[in-house]
Amino acid sequence: MGVHIGETCDVLRDCEALLIPMGTPITIPEGSQVMITQALGNSYTVNINGNLARIESSNADALGLEGETVPAKVETDKTADGPVDEDALWAAMSQCFDPEIPVNIVDLGLIYHCDITPVDTASIESGNRVDVVMTLTAPGCGMGPVLVEDVRARLLEVANVTDVEVELVFDPPWDRAMMSDEAKLQLGMF
Repeated sequence: MGVHIGETCDVLRDCEALLIPMGTPITIPEGSQVMITQALGNSYTVNINGNLARIESSNADALGLEGETVPAKVETDKTADGPVDEDALWAAMSQCFDPEIPVNIVDLGLIYHCDITPVDTASIESGNRVDVVMTLTAPGCGMGPVLVEDVRARLLEVANVTDVEVELVFDPPWDRAMMSDEAKLQLGMF
């Protein structure tokens, strides 16, 4: 079965999810009907009984979507001692999506800074640390920790990145002017 946005499907087994926007863990019972509203990044957003929930791609089989999840993660050498391609960092972060808005967090303007620092320790391992400063579209969004972890996990997939720190800030506050022209066009704001 392919992903058909807007169509309903039966949940094939009990499935863990996060209620959006609070981030509250829930279990969607087997046999429930959900409508897939988004299949981007590494997760699915579904509507269940009028509420949105995020289901990780690792639970795609509960939606009958095994083998049809979002792009697979790329395995890279985490201990490589070389430069980090900054474009690869931005490309990795643009694979992270707000679960309510079908636009990646880079185009939404949620990433304020992304810095690379070479790490040279006395131990055998050396590499590069990436520090990210980001925000959310709304300060009270409970999905903040989930998005922070998405960013961290995606950046750790980039060659020569061995450590990632993501700081979530709300100053300056996000507003629509921070969105890229592509995001505004995609959301019909032009």
